Formats: sequence, C-alpha cells, structure tokens
Amino acid sequence: MLETATNNSEAGLRHQLSAGQMAMVAVGGSIGTGLLLGSGAAVQIAGPAVILTYAAGAFLAWIVTNALGELASAHPAAGSFGLYAELYLNPWAGFVARYGYWFAVVAAVSAELVAASTYSAYWFPAVPGVVWVAGYAAVLLFLNLRAVGDYGRFEYWFAMLKVVTIVAFVVVGSWLLSDGRVTPQYRLNGGFLPHGPLSPLLSVSFALFSFLGIEMVAISSGEARKAGEIPRATRMMFAMLAFVYVGATAVLVGVLPWNRAGVTQSPFVTVFVVAGIPAASTLMNFVVLTAALSGANANLYAASRMLFSLGRSGYAPPALGRLNATGSPRLALLVSAVGVVVALAMEHWAPQSAFLYIIGASLFGGMLAWWVALASHIAFRRRMSPEKIAALPMRAPGGVWLSALGFVGIGLAIASTWWVPQSRITIVSGLPYLGILTVGYLLTRRRWNRTSAS
Repeated sequence: MLETATNNSEAGLRHQLSAGQMAMVAVGGSIGTGLLLGSGAAVQIAGPAVILTYAAGAFLAWIVTNALGELASAHPAAGSFGLYAELYLNPWAGFVARYGYWFAVVAAVSAELVAASTYSAYWFPAVPGVVWVAGYAAVLLFLNLRAVGDYGRFEYWFAMLKVVTIVAFVVVGSWLLSDGRVTPQYRLNGGFLPHGPLSPLLSVSFALFSFLGIEMVAISSGEARKAGEIPRATRMMFAMLAFVYVGATAVLVGVLPWNRAGVTQSPFVTVFVVAGIPAASTLMNFVVLTAALSGANANLYAASRMLFSLGRSGYAPPALGRLNATGSPRLALLVSAVGVVVALAMEHWAPQSAFLYIIGASLFGGMLAWWVALASHIAFRRRMSPEKIAALPMRAPGGVWLSALGFVGIGLAIASTWWVPQSRITIVSGLPYLGILTVGYLLTRRRWNRTSAS
C-alpha cells in the first residue's frame, strides 16, 4: 500500500540521474557563497574552535544523510522527507515539512541571485543589478525545464568548479602552514577557545545551516537511474561536504586571525595571494559567481520538486503536479520562480527587520525538514521487519538509536539560537512560522475534505 502511494505520487518523472549527478546537485545546493567569501558568524562565536563546531555539525549531518539515504533507497521520491513524513508520521508533518522547506529554498535562490548580481558588478558596474538577476533567472529556468538528465550533467560541472576551488584552498593553505610561510593562528588572539568551552556548541546551528542541501540527494532520488545509485550518491556527497567544511574551516582559522574573519577580504583570496597565484581577486570573483549560480540552480530544482510533490499529494493545486514533455514540473518550477521574484522584491523594499524575519523563518524551515526526516526514519524502522531492512540497498548505521540522537541534537541546536544574538531570529521567527503553516494545513485539509465529499 505504501509503495503504491509512493509510485502514484511520483508517476511520470524521468529516471536519468547518475550517482555523481545526484551528489553534485546536493553539493551545489549546500555549498553557498558564504563559505567562499569568509568565515561567517560561527568563527566569530567559537574562534579557532570552530573546527570542533563543524566536526559536530558534520556528525549530525552524517546521521541525517544516512537516515534519508535509507528512506530514499526504500522509497525513491521527489517528495523526499515530506512524503516519508506523510507515510510514516501524519499528514500534518508532511505538509509543514514540504512547505517549510519550499519557502527555505526559494529564499536561498533569491539570496544567491542577489549575490550573483553583486559579483557581476565587479566587471560591469554600470549594469543595474536587476538586469543581472532577470538574466540569470531566465537561464536557470531554461536549464530546469530541460530533461533532468541534461540538467544533472550541467549542475555536475557547475558545482564541481567550487569543489575544486575549495580543495585547492585546503591543499595550498595546508602547504603554507606546514612550510612555515604562514604563522599558524590557532593559539593566538585568546587561544583555541577564546570565548569559553561552550562556544563551539553555541555555534553548531551555523554549521548545520552550512550543511543544508544534503537532503537534495533524497529529493533527486525520484529521478535516479536506479535504486543502486542512491547509496553511492549519498556517500559521495557527504564525503565531499565533510572535507570541504571541516578542511576549509581548519585552514581558514589557521591562516587568518579568527577575529579578522569576515572583516578583511575573502580568506581564499588571501591564501592564493600569499601562494603567489596571479589575479587571485579576479579568479575568485569568477568562482563565487559560478558558486552562487550553481546554488541557485540546485535550490530551484529542489523547490520545483517539492511543490510538485505537494500538488500530487493534494496539498497544492493539482496543476502543480503535472509534467511537461521532458518530464519537468513546469508550472511548479514557474511558481517557484515567482516566489523568487517576491523574495527579491521584499529584500529591496521591505524593512530590513522584516527581511531578517523571513530569512530566519527559512532557516527554521530547513532544520524542520531534517527534524521531520529523522522522526520519519524512526517510525519507518519500527514498522519494517528486520528482513525487509536487511534487504534495503542502503542501511543507516545505528538505526533508530542514532536517528534519535540526531533528533535530540538538532533540537538542541535550534534551541541554542535563543542565546546567540546572531541567530536568535531563527527561533523568534521560526515558531510563529510553524504556527502559520499549521493554520494553512488545517484550511487545506478542510477544503480537501469538502472536495472529496462532493
């Protein structure tokens, strides 16, 4: 019965994505321009101990990755954690997870497009930013309306560029530190823990936000060539992201004084200049531009599939669940693009405080998706026999117990944002947003019940 429900909700999608393409879609959506431009708020809170922060974040992300990988291997679905929640928890969980996540990735696309227009002004300062945003959005829509196999090939190489850049940063930075050309900064400016032993834990939420995107492997599983691609994609994606985030932050706080992170130029530029690489600023501007566009491309893909899943489940207009001749959910994609336009308009014309609340709610939506995914995995394991679990293409190490640990860990990370001024907006805006989604669910369910009765 569950398998029939999954098949019905996903019918018509093309199965064309390879493991490498699925992995790079997730990597493209996860690695944003924030890492490439600077250290971010986590370094300001934890100092050099941000290495421990990202190690803890990587551990929690690993738990989520394995749980979603196991669920996706059992039920490959574009609806991913939202559909799993509907199957194994309740319709409310499936509704709030999908809509919350949709809003989060639409806001991410908006932010990446704004960043891309800013980077383009480096070469063409006279061109208005809105022209760049409109042009890049048109290109992304064109790519996403093509067959998913074509989209996957393009995003693979698009995302690979920033992965190669970060790997080069880690290698060059490690060489500079080991060769003595740069004095290691780990114990300077207050030591390894300048703000106390709790600071790495208080900044874990920032690390988790950095790993947002790992769930895209599960989202793209509905268009995988075969179920065997899912375990490989999951392992490839997590290995790359763990190396990127833990390795890059370790090099970053080793090369630059932690209290200058985010204030001076990009640490990537600093490292490449010290290493004698010519035109480092121009090179990195090109890299961050492609990184922003890759992130926008991957998030737009995820947004369209999530809205498609809601249309197929009856929680959005049925037209959103229709596919074009190439197997792309065209209307869901266009509606997601309209959401980007609204987000861009609010960024420019809404009060700054209002936009901060929107961003906070979107970050909460991303974490909510992980939370629901782990709860769904726990319920899934309890309903499956040991024989069926053993037959899955991918099994999550630790089973229910590690998922329960991850559930608690993510809950504590969300709660900790209350005591961190830089991230308090997440919980302040996230809880009311959850209430709005719940009201939306109740209204949608009532309308759906009336339609079914008639």
